[in-house]
Amino acid sequence: MEPRLACSLSLSTNDSRMIPTGALYFLQAAGGAGASPLFQLGIQFALILAIFYFLMIRPQQKQRRQHEENLRNLKKGDNIVTTGGIIGQVIHIRESMKGTEPQKSMDDEVTIKSGESRLIVERGRIARVTTATRAEAASSTSAS
Repeated sequence: MEPRLACSLSLSTNDSRMIPTGALYFLQAAGGAGASPLFQLGIQFALILAIFYFLMIRPQQKQRRQHEENLRNLKKGDNIVTTGGIIGQVIHIRESMKGTEPQKSMDDEVTIKSGESRLIVERGRIARVTTATRAEAASSTSAS
């Protein structure tokens, strides 16, 4: 009697097990093709990494880019919230100079007015930006 390396499985369509019949056909075809377990494990890891990328990493990168764009477009009169929780209004932005032209960076000094105080914060330490026009529109709609 000679050894049989690969044998076909008989799959019935009226099987009431929990595994769908299509999945069993797929597993049988993959096993018969001689795919190594290491290759299958690599495919599983690649699928897990792809899921993590599209569900976690990519949205965070998009949100970070949007936040940096909001900080670069910061202007006088915008209402901000710092990472420390200070709420204020931008009254002056001192941009760093590169040669003879100003360059917007996250180290720029932003002077804000909070109540009766004036504070200087770094542009990169601003957590949220609310433009003055949006704040005025929101206050006018809530007053009506």
